[in-house]
Amino acid sequence: MAGCSSDSGKPAAEKPQPKTPEAVTGWRAFQQCYVAARGWAADAKPYRVESAITLEANGREGKAAMWRAGFASPTRRTSRTYTWSNGEITPNVEDTYSPTNTSTLVFDVAFLKIDSEQALKTAQEHGGDQQPADTPILYVLDWDRSKNLAVWHVIYGTDRDSAKLRLAVNASTGDFMKVEK
Repeated sequence: MAGCSSDSGKPAAEKPQPKTPEAVTGWRAFQQCYVAARGWAADAKPYRVESAITLEANGREGKAAMWRAGFASPTRRTSRTYTWSNGEITPNVEDTYSPTNTSTLVFDVAFLKIDSEQALKTAQEHGGDQQPADTPILYVLDWDRSKNLAVWHVIYGTDRDSAKLRLAVNASTGDFMKVEK
């Protein structure tokens, strides 16, 4: 007796399991975003890297589960941000770029020698250790035109405006710069 069977003798395919949320340092996320940005524009240079607070990671170890990195292409006169989340890079829409815009001052990657973990360590030594243990921490890396260097801003709180403490750390040396007002 012949019949149809839904069992073809092959093992049932397992459902893919969702990735466990991963928190990484700013440098690691930046590197992956930088590769994607260079694929978009060969002359892409960073102007900002920032963490985001999520349920999976609140920045307390110098790591975040989500990072955004902004890049500009001077020859194309456009900018684009990339979001790193759980090992995946998502490009966002292109925008116009002007080299005179102070919020998008590009910098050379060679200035970024200190990772967010090291910036946190320096910040902890200069008042961060006085903050409650459950205070979330944000990280923002950008260019300081007046000092001609890349700066990690370690922000104790959910945003710059309501932060309990904001500290600046030299992204090339790891040296403490100042408490920001």
